[in-house]
Parts: sequence; C-alpha cells; structure tokens
Amino acid sequence: MDAGNQDWERGPRHAACPRGTKSSGLGACEWLLVLTSLLIIIVTFPFSVWFCIKVVQEYERVIIFRLGHLLPGRAKGPGLFFFLPCLDTYHKVDLRLQTLEIPFHEVVTKDMFIMEIDAICYYQIENASLLLSSLAHVSKTIQFLVQTTMKRLLAHRSLTEILLERKSIAQDVKVALDSVTCIWGIKVERTEIKDVRLPAGLQHSLAVEAEAQRQARVRMIAAEGERATSESLRMAAEILSGTPAAVQLRYLHTLQSLFTDKPSTVVIPLPFDMLNFVSSPSNRTQGSIPFPNPSKPVEPLNPKRKDSPML
Repeated sequence: MDAGNQDWERGPRHAACPRGTKSSGLGACEWLLVLTSLLIIIVTFPFSVWFCIKVVQEYERVIIFRLGHLLPGRAKGPGLFFFLPCLDTYHKVDLRLQTLEIPFHEVVTKDMFIMEIDAICYYQIENASLLLSSLAHVSKTIQFLVQTTMKRLLAHRSLTEILLERKSIAQDVKVALDSVTCIWGIKVERTEIKDVRLPAGLQHSLAVEAEAQRQARVRMIAAEGERATSESLRMAAEILSGTPAAVQLRYLHTLQSLFTDKPSTVVIPLPFDMLNFVSSPSNRTQGSIPFPNPSKPVEPLNPKRKDSPML
C-alpha cells in the first residue's frame, strides 16, 4: 500500500551513479515464514491491519528490510505503506536539507602558511536505499571528506587568494564533494567557508605590512596635495601680477578676514602705495627700500651767494 511513490533519482548527475542496491532473493524457509505471516494477517483481519500499516510524511522515505534483505524497488512514501510486523524492519530517512558544521582544521597554503579554517556544508539525501546500504555514519563521513577536500584544494592557493576568493573556493569544494557523494546517494547543495584563523605571528606581520602601506599612501596623498597647492599658488601669482587692482582687493580681503577670525588682533594696515614702492622692479633687485645715491653731489641747504658786481 504505497501511496504516491516518487523517483528522487533524476537528472544527468545520476547517469554515472548507481540507482540502488539489489538484494538477493529469499530462500525456501524465508518464503515459508512470509506465507505464514500473511496467512496470520488474513485470519486476524481487520485487527491485523492496524499493525501492518504505517504513515510516512511528505519529506520522509522508508526503507524496508525483510528478514535482513533489502526489498527491491524504490523507497516507500509518502503516505501509507504495508509491512509484515514479525518479519520486516523499516528505517525512516529524512530528505530535507541537512546542515553540517565542519570544525576548525589546519590547512597549509601554497606559500607555506599554516592556518585554521572551518566551514559549513549543506547536503540532501536523494537515494535512501543506497545511503543505508553504503554509509554507517553520514555526518562523520561528510565531515572528514570536506576536511580532506579543502586541504587538497587550498594547498594550491596562496594566503591572499584564500582570504579574497572565498566564494570561488567554496564552489570548487562543492563540486569536488558532489562528485564523490553521488555514489552514496547524497547531493551536496552548498559549502561555505565560515572563518579563517591566522597564527599570532602571522597576524602581527600582516598588520605591520598593512600599516606600512597605509603610511605610504598617506605620504603620496600629502605630496599630491602639496603639488596641487604649489601649482594653484603659481597660477594665482601670475594672475595677481598682471592685475594690480586684484592685489589691492586681496589685501583688503586679508585684513577683513583677520578682523573676523580674531577680533582681539590689532592690525595696522600699511598704505598700499608704499607696498607698491617696496615691490617695484628696481627695488626688488636691491631687496630693500632705496637710499639716496651718494655719487650725486648734495647741494647745501644755505649756499653762499656771490656778491653782485653791481654791489
């Protein structure tokens, strides 16, 4: 009485995987026991029906063993299924997605760094009959398989690739696991690298290297700022040198900003004409305010007048 059996072994990935295990036929004594059990069920009907029928949930499948032999065919369920109480034993298998946490384990990278890494594996049972006849401890088997697979794959990658390319590494691990678990009736849906632990010495070295890189970037940015400032000042000087009125306006603006920012500051403005006199080209060559030329004779303030011939 199998209500709604479904084939969970579909897709091209099962082309190279066995679809189940075949059980050897029952012997003469075993067939005799089966017939006897059926006869008892028929005689005690309908009371025996309550002991021969069970219900399976939608997400479950049942594997029946009769006198230790796996019954041929697909797993039973969902719905009602029939079994012989005295001769059959059944096992329920959950087909929902399972989560397995992989503990921390050491991994050696391509550049000879030793690190600890943990992961999470999501898998689903597709062939319950094949699983029960192949594996005794599903979780331990998958855990060890994930650890060995990650050690093998990460040995070909550097530390920087492991830290930056977790998504691609997890996809490679998933593909490698699925190719192996296929023969056990298990499909690996997804793997994720959860955390990476680095030794204390390696963490200190990476921190020093990162700090040095940050300081170098700061110096480069400061140098770029100084260069841009110098270029702007040069252009401003060229503009102001060609427009005397702009120099005067800038001078007044500077005085106003001094009074606004620091009200307690006393500023004695210098006449702008004197500034022009100081900054004239002839005076800039001497570097100071010009003094009278001593080569020219200085006339006396009160020269003696010669007497007129008429006097």
